[in-house]
Amino acid sequence: QEILEKYHDLFTVQWEGVIGNMRAPSQAEWEQLLTNCSAFLFYGMERFLSHVLLNWLVAMNIPKCRLVILLDLVRSQQSYQRIADSDFHKSCLRIALERPTETAMLLSLTGVGSIIATQWYTNLEENAEKLETLFENLLSFGKTTGQTVHVLQK
Repeated sequence: QEILEKYHDLFTVQWEGVIGNMRAPSQAEWEQLLTNCSAFLFYGMERFLSHVLLNWLVAMNIPKCRLVILLDLVRSQQSYQRIADSDFHKSCLRIALERPTETAMLLSLTGVGSIIATQWYTNLEENAEKLETLFENLLSFGKTTGQTVHVLQK
């Protein structure tokens, strides 16, 4: 929340979404957010595709979304239990499609222009640092996504 407030003036006034842990977005909300945005940020626990229905995502056409930033793969004891319970009912192939590379490929096939995503599990503090670096470089300094990813890699 602090990071969003810090960079609020650099955002367009049309910033919308779901913030907080009060409730999970419905599939209709995911669809509306993804199809009506030019950039999409997911900052959450576990795998992004564990929150979105795969069959629904692959049927989407979202070419207006030029950038997706996935700061997922954060794990806590509670999120691990939730994902383990959810994965119990999924096939190995379905779980494999939720990995970072496969998620990026699926998003690309739906029309997304660029994808910035974490590749391995992390903690909340590291993800907050990544978000700060992303916003600082993309919004404050006006760097390209490629330049910003290069900064993150250092």
